[in-house]
Amino acid sequence: MSNSGLGVDFSHLALVATSAHTFEATVDFYVSLGLSVVRKVTHDRAQRDIGHENNIVSEAWLHLFATRSENSVTLRIIYVEGKSASKSKGNAIRICLAAQDMKAVKAILKDMDCAFTEHADPKYPVARIATHDPLGNDVFFTPHANTFSIPSSPEIKVEARTEPEVPPFNLDVPAQGGRKNIGILTSGGDAQGMNACVRAVVRMSIARNCRPFLVYEGYQGLVDGGDKIREAGWSDVSGFLTLGGTMIGTARCAAFREIEGRRTGVLNLIKHGIDALVVIGGDGSLTGADRLRAEWPDHVRALEREGRIGREEARKYSSLMIVGMVGSIDNDLASTDMTIGACSALERICESVDAILSTATSHQRAFVVEVMGRHCGWLALNAAISTGADYLFIPEAPPKNGWEDAMCATLKASRDAGKRTSLVIVAEGAVDRQLRPIRANEVRDILATRLGYDTRVTILGHVQRGGAPAHFDRFLGTMQGAEAVEAILRATPSTPSLVIGMLENKITTQPLKEAIELTGQVAQAIESLNFDRAMGLRSASFAKQLTSYKEIANFNPDSKMKLPNEQRLRIAIVHAGAPAGGMNTATRSAVRLCINRGHTVLGVHNGFPGLMRGEISELDWLTVDGWTIAGGSRLGTNRDQPGLQMGAVAYQMQKHNVQALMVVGGFEAFTAVLELGRNRTQYPAFCIPMVLVPATVSNNVPGTEFSLGADTAANVIVRSTDMIKQSASSNRRRVFVIEVQGGNCGFLAVTAGLSGGSTTVYTPEEGVDLTRLQRDIAHLRARYIKELGRSEGRVTLCNENASKIYSTEMIASIYEAESGGFYGARTSVLGHLQQGGTPSPLDRCRANTMAVDSVNWLQARCWDAMHIPNENNVRLPSDQLKRKYFPCVYTDAPQTAAVIGVVGSEVRFTPISDLVVHTDFARRVPRTIWWEASRQLIDILSGVGVDIENGGCVSEYKSCAVDLTADDLMRLYGQHGRLAKLS
Repeated sequence: MSNSGLGVDFSHLALVATSAHTFEATVDFYVSLGLSVVRKVTHDRAQRDIGHENNIVSEAWLHLFATRSENSVTLRIIYVEGKSASKSKGNAIRICLAAQDMKAVKAILKDMDCAFTEHADPKYPVARIATHDPLGNDVFFTPHANTFSIPSSPEIKVEARTEPEVPPFNLDVPAQGGRKNIGILTSGGDAQGMNACVRAVVRMSIARNCRPFLVYEGYQGLVDGGDKIREAGWSDVSGFLTLGGTMIGTARCAAFREIEGRRTGVLNLIKHGIDALVVIGGDGSLTGADRLRAEWPDHVRALEREGRIGREEARKYSSLMIVGMVGSIDNDLASTDMTIGACSALERICESVDAILSTATSHQRAFVVEVMGRHCGWLALNAAISTGADYLFIPEAPPKNGWEDAMCATLKASRDAGKRTSLVIVAEGAVDRQLRPIRANEVRDILATRLGYDTRVTILGHVQRGGAPAHFDRFLGTMQGAEAVEAILRATPSTPSLVIGMLENKITTQPLKEAIELTGQVAQAIESLNFDRAMGLRSASFAKQLTSYKEIANFNPDSKMKLPNEQRLRIAIVHAGAPAGGMNTATRSAVRLCINRGHTVLGVHNGFPGLMRGEISELDWLTVDGWTIAGGSRLGTNRDQPGLQMGAVAYQMQKHNVQALMVVGGFEAFTAVLELGRNRTQYPAFCIPMVLVPATVSNNVPGTEFSLGADTAANVIVRSTDMIKQSASSNRRRVFVIEVQGGNCGFLAVTAGLSGGSTTVYTPEEGVDLTRLQRDIAHLRARYIKELGRSEGRVTLCNENASKIYSTEMIASIYEAESGGFYGARTSVLGHLQQGGTPSPLDRCRANTMAVDSVNWLQARCWDAMHIPNENNVRLPSDQLKRKYFPCVYTDAPQTAAVIGVVGSEVRFTPISDLVVHTDFARRVPRTIWWEASRQLIDILSGVGVDIENGGCVSEYKSCAVDLTADDLMRLYGQHGRLAKLS
């Protein structure tokens, strides 16, 4: 029955105090919690309350001006005297308040010296708080305000006080000792991915129950102190993933170079309670941090002596832990394979040069493009490989004397072969063998004067630092940021300053001092004209890339690389499976390398069906000229297997005298090569070396950690996620469930989910069930309730095969049905967008490396097998005609059918027969999942299972970093050895 006709409204809640002290204490208690005193009075004459004989001596009216008017409440606190006053004692009531900032509530209760307990909420990740007011009433704080759905809480028990004047609390308050305060600053030149790193450090610190502090404007902010050093909350770094540069600023600081400036910085750190510092910057920034660490004890003693800090502060902050991460677009730290920002800068360069080439081709112009890299040629080299540049100048490998003539001859040969344009890449630090700078304008003048080319110069400058970070930089910055916090928590006062790096596709911790010294040795080696040493301090892959680039960059009809006629081969290239970015780049590199060596390259069109039909043509230099930046498959590809017409495949291979086979593709290509190898006993045409170059967006080919196309697809997902999240944020309260490809492999969903800021991901490896969905919905509701009025858009990535029952549409429907009206849910299916578009620079570089190594491997295996076997040793079925002729290349050894793979930073060939036991053929995936470590970070950094307001996390993060010592670095870079711990 409805009582709405009575016109009843809630008026107020009355609390009764029986002493003046308790009355004042109660008023103060609720004022501290945010209620405002509207009226407070002590009566001159006795007042009587309704239904009581008590005399009202004083009363206070307090009002809670809530964020929503319907949640406002009025509280009346009265001090009474009289015969029945004693009856009020012990009649405690329960008051439940909804607080948006539970962390602030705890701080207020501590300031009031008010004991409290914390209790887990079964539906929300944030713990509830129980305490007493001075009257002995139970006061509960919850993070949500819907009073009609608050569950009963039998586990929350706070005994009412029998004597209000003396609180007999005996509550188990969690100890706060040992909590780390971590400062975070960015310094030096900005680099894309720095913000992802800052976000990861802040949120991982909170999840690990540490307090993060942002230091604004780099070392200048450290010296200035004040509001330049501020504690960071969870939402302070929302949206950081998509932003380039550094949102906390960076600045040059002359004061920090002086000892007094550094001492002031130490004082500011101590005053803010900071005992660990994360520095993101270049080698100069990290050197400054390590110097501060070395001087720290002297600074602390001096500050105590000067009376600027007390003895207790000096004792408490006797040491400072430093952890560095390299944010540098130059990729110039000697002891890491990749630095934060390098991949994004390479992407900016390639975007610019790709655009330049279209206008250059139209006018048959030559372009000289200058890129950054003062002491490191990584950007220039990888840009030259990724864009198909004709010539290259880098600091570590200066050209020989007379380079002007060599450059002109090389470019002229390409033009004479029919190429319409010329492209030269110059690193800003490029020099000749006498250390004389080689400038872009000088190169332009040479081309214009000697060759008569219409030549233009483009200096890309700071455009290389700008724009949203690429997928890999977000991924790298996030992984390294999380490991920086773990390194701090593991550290002791004797632990040296550390730098977080990446070697062999593994996150590493390294002694900072030795890593910086190795980097400095590169510049010293160049200055002393020891260029071999400078190259030796780079990774082994750097030198190999340079060698291969020089061999394939230009058309050399009379090249010294031409092989004797008897060693020249006929190599066929076929694409199989779905298209993937990098397929064409790999084909181009293989074709150009083969032609320069004198081999004949046969292009098989339209996959294995095309091979059955004899759709084969010889590929020449100009045919593949523009394939570097072409997406998809120019040869044509499909998923059909050779088993459909094995005899036709063998016939065509024998007809065209195919002596080696390169198959570029995904899992279908893997099974195709396996099938060809198993049929060697029946078809001698298959008794040739065969290699599979993995190329699939799903990254599910056994024998490699990375397949071509996976990075391109991840970039598409991340860019799409950015745009979809922008739409979701504009609508304030919306969640998008985005379906991504990957088959039965969750690699794309996990890596793109981490770099795109997904709330969670659903993968085939984990599956989807109701318990998981309930957990995720509870998290979403908690966050949207918490962010009422300022909600942000969120996305969830769902692999296309995550569940046979819970489809993308169904998950979104469940999300919305259980949202309680706090958010809406939508879906977005990216589909074949992930297979198209221009290949990412990372995929182009990997394609070049794999193709060159594959040609070298095929060449070596063919030469080993160049003999005419005894036909009696070849076992054929009784009904098959014995052949009197065998190709001059013949091998049926299992190791001559292999998969080339990137394992760590090493390129490795694995016999395909050895990979059978490591393959789940039913699910079409490898049995080993190397990327598992990144999955756990997605939930933690999105707040699932994290007490965002108070710190702490229900799930334990398992660090994946490999700890390296100074001796390890010497073995790697001084002796060019290998480390078992990185295998």
